[in-house]
Amino acid sequence: ITPSRGGYLVNGRKWWISGAGHPKCAVFLTMGKTDISASKYSQQSIVAVPADASGVTVVRPLTVFGYDDAPHGHCEVLFENVWVPKENLILGEGRGFEVIQGRLGPGRIHHCMRSLGMGERGLELMIERVQNRTTFGRKIAEHGVVLDYIAKSRMELESARMLVLRAADMIDKVGAKHAKKEIAMAKVVVPTVVLGILDRAIQMYGAGGVGQDTPLADFWAGMRTLRIADGPDEVHTRQIAQLEIAEQNAKRSKRSTLAAPAKL
Repeated sequence: ITPSRGGYLVNGRKWWISGAGHPKCAVFLTMGKTDISASKYSQQSIVAVPADASGVTVVRPLTVFGYDDAPHGHCEVLFENVWVPKENLILGEGRGFEVIQGRLGPGRIHHCMRSLGMGERGLELMIERVQNRTTFGRKIAEHGVVLDYIAKSRMELESARMLVLRAADMIDKVGAKHAKKEIAMAKVVVPTVVLGILDRAIQMYGAGGVGQDTPLADFWAGMRTLRIADGPDEVHTRQIAQLEIAEQNAKRSKRSTLAAPAKL
């Protein structure tokens, strides 16, 4: 994103732009570099680009595990010398990360909340299946390993729900900035837990679980994608560890200060 004629020229190629394929999509909030010499988190800015601006091309819809999610879509978008007025700059130059971080934390919790709903639905479908399907002369539900699947799924789901509830409560009380560790923990744990539940449900349905007659395959694709979307598990796990170390060091330092003999 470079200054030009009292505004900005936008050049670049973006992938996996959700919503770009929808006919009602009228504007792209486009993040790009405005100053590569600035500090690491001050190089990026966000500008509002009209979807019908000259130089904007929605190249193609991209599939996610074979799903195109039409008409919403996830598209490849090309920006070639797209000019926008200076008024289209969001918040200010170099404040792109500031803008996106303001929505990413709460947004991740929204993802987790929806994911828990998918986990609940997956468990419902699993129980429905194992009570109706018979193998080796018995209902599937009468096999010990299946009972273990059901119990494990419920326990994991409730544990994940508590993580989400704690993170949401902290966002309300102290703000997303001070709930980074809790948000990251929920973002890592929830998709992994729900994937496990969906995988067990699919296993109970056999070939039917990977087809279009149940929502399980679609749910699974969404959950697997969520382990990458809004930051991959590995990045969040790294942040969790760093924040935990910093908190423990701060506690240790405070204890040392309290235990030190007073000077006369």
